[in-house]
Amino acid sequence: EQITQRWQNALANDAAGQVARDYLAKRGVSADAVKLFRLGFAPDAWDDTVNWAKSKKFEIADVEKAGLVIRKEETDRYYDRFRGRLMFPICDEQGRVIGFSGRVLSGDEKTAKYVNSPETPIFTKSKVFFGLDKSKRAILDAGHAIVCEGQLDLIACYMADVKNIVAPQGTAFTSDHARIIKRYVNEVVLCFDSDNAGQNAAVRSLDSLLASGLAVRVAVVPAPHDPDSFIKENGGEAFVKLVAGAKGFFDYYLERLCAQNDTASDKGRLAVLRSMGEALLKTGNAVTSDAFAQKTALRLGVTPEAVRAEFKKIGRQGVSQLVEYEEEPPTEGKVVEIPMDADTYVLLGVLLEYDSCVDWAVEHFATEWIENLAIRKVIERRIELHTTRKWLGLTAFLGEIGDVATRSAITKALTDSFIQHQDGLKNIRKRIIPNPSQQIADVVTRLRDKHIDQYRASIWSQINSPEISEEMKIEFLREDMRLREMKRVSIPPPERVESN
Repeated sequence: EQITQRWQNALANDAAGQVARDYLAKRGVSADAVKLFRLGFAPDAWDDTVNWAKSKKFEIADVEKAGLVIRKEETDRYYDRFRGRLMFPICDEQGRVIGFSGRVLSGDEKTAKYVNSPETPIFTKSKVFFGLDKSKRAILDAGHAIVCEGQLDLIACYMADVKNIVAPQGTAFTSDHARIIKRYVNEVVLCFDSDNAGQNAAVRSLDSLLASGLAVRVAVVPAPHDPDSFIKENGGEAFVKLVAGAKGFFDYYLERLCAQNDTASDKGRLAVLRSMGEALLKTGNAVTSDAFAQKTALRLGVTPEAVRAEFKKIGRQGVSQLVEYEEEPPTEGKVVEIPMDADTYVLLGVLLEYDSCVDWAVEHFATEWIENLAIRKVIERRIELHTTRKWLGLTAFLGEIGDVATRSAITKALTDSFIQHQDGLKNIRKRIIPNPSQQIADVVTRLRDKHIDQYRASIWSQINSPEISEEMKIEFLREDMRLREMKRVSIPPPERVESN
């Protein structure tokens, strides 16, 4: 408590604390937030805390046991654990300070970004949440707890009036964390960073959450944001809506697996089946497993019976951990041609050559209509660069494509003719698209309809299954009706198509 006050005063008044005050201003952390969360600054000196402890007549061995100083064995001298850092006090559920997390403020890449208190008689990081002392009332009122990754994420949420939030303290989500939340509510919404590390952390949290009997949802913050930057840009209400729309864990996981793996290939489908089967096995819930066997079958375009058979195999083999699958790199020296139908070639070529079509595509086209995962990612990247105003032209774009086969497919789409005149003569693209506006609309319509037809075929294979429940059959029939209505909607052509 006393060192907390010391560091609070250093942040507020010391000249050396200006670097921390500037950092907080840059991150948009208000004075009210600094005061509420009792943020401080540890001076950048090797002996500031040592000298402070001596002036207060504390036994240095006790200060070491509290994790504030470190003893150098060769000389038996002590030095400060926290130096030149923004300090976040960590409190127990009653609000008493039991440890610290210190964030580096210099640009030294050799220094760990965060230094946390070590395990002490009063601080066990696997059993502590940052912010729970302030959020426990809001968690009870909301009926669920939002779990984020870092202190600044939590502070941004809390100050935006999203107060039912906690953050694990410098460690992975543990079974102890799950038990603590279970004392308050029965549901958790995971809201980690949008990058791979954050999403993998969400997946790894499943074991502990399932063991405690908590219901789990996952809120995915749009890339490249974390909760802090998302709230700064879009506001607290938008974040509340994001959390309200969070999917159940297995819906989220199935979608993530299908995005990571090429579900048009045997290898990709097997990866999805394996990971889903392992995750569902951990629930020990036959109803949940059966429901997601059907949903997995629907996404992969296979029968539920085949999925159930694969899940049973996994059950017999046992499960170690959730696996993140990645495609194997192609054999060195061998360029594998990416298969694409004519419509996909046309769409890829037009979106790369005509900037004016990209805005239209954002509104009228869904990338999931592209079957090939590599080409889907190319188109998603093209749209992203355009919408963020970072498109630097075809040469720069090709330069960032590392895969030889993908680069070859792009080049082919930009140079090959796609349509032949009735006399059979091939011409360059600018001549073979006399009405590019209507042509792109027709291509996108065909891609959409093909995707819908495949989806409906998969739905009907499940509707006709004798094992399907009446409730699930009704749900699939409703989905089929929605898809048929979608197919009736005509896609308007872009108003203009101008070459770059």
